[in-house]
Amino acid sequence: MAGAKDHQYHILPPSPWPILSAFSALVMAAGLIMYMHAYPFGKIVLPIGAALVTLCMCSWWSDVIKEGKEGHHTPVVSLHLRYGMILFIASEVMFFVGWFWAYFDASLFPKAAEVVGGVWPPKGMEVINPFHFPLLNTLILLCSGTTVTWAHHALIHGDRKGLKTGLWATILLGLLFTSIQAYEYADAPFAFKGNIYGATFFMATGFHGFHVIIGTIFLIACQIRAYKGEFTPRAHFGFEAAAWYWHFVDVVWLFLFLTIYVWGGWGGTYAS
Repeated sequence: MAGAKDHQYHILPPSPWPILSAFSALVMAAGLIMYMHAYPFGKIVLPIGAALVTLCMCSWWSDVIKEGKEGHHTPVVSLHLRYGMILFIASEVMFFVGWFWAYFDASLFPKAAEVVGGVWPPKGMEVINPFHFPLLNTLILLCSGTTVTWAHHALIHGDRKGLKTGLWATILLGLLFTSIQAYEYADAPFAFKGNIYGATFFMATGFHGFHVIIGTIFLIACQIRAYKGEFTPRAHFGFEAAAWYWHFVDVVWLFLFLTIYVWGGWGGTYAS
């Protein structure tokens, strides 16, 4: 019959969210640039852009969830959703490669004009003891990777209580990690400004902390959906995507801990 659907793809109706998301990201980026250059409107444009980005994300993802409930996520569509998440995580990997590159460039080739004494850490600078709060946060994130895997296996085997308990444990561990890192920042013996060590340290670890916050929000959304009964053992891509993202955050932290905290502070004076 003419016009009959003979494929497994989902032909989407026209959506306003792609163009609105691009515009919102532009507004947020412009606001961030104005804020960093101390322009007067930066403090206004930046939160407006962030709010618009948040609105577009929630609306767009709500449409995707609705499409799944309506049965439009065929095996082919689900596979491509997974490809999309893999490519997104790959782009995040390259994002962190940039910060690692900056850190290694400054530490392996310290310039006398930028680093006191031409050594790394800079001569006379106190650094954070990696075997204090950083080691504790490492253990916390490793445990959270275990609990989110527990929740995933519970979901696959139809254990709704195990799913919720594992998610709660992961969310609480994520919040604990963020709280400890905030305390560590407040008590850091060096500042963001004034030296390349502090700049590269806070940019790399700070963006990782931001990703932990995003991942925690991601898991909270999954917990809400779990209480609504929206995940089934055969259809739970939203949870899988959150679990993949959380494991990515775990792996990045291991590299940060070993390179920036342990290796990067080697030979320096640990702050009390």
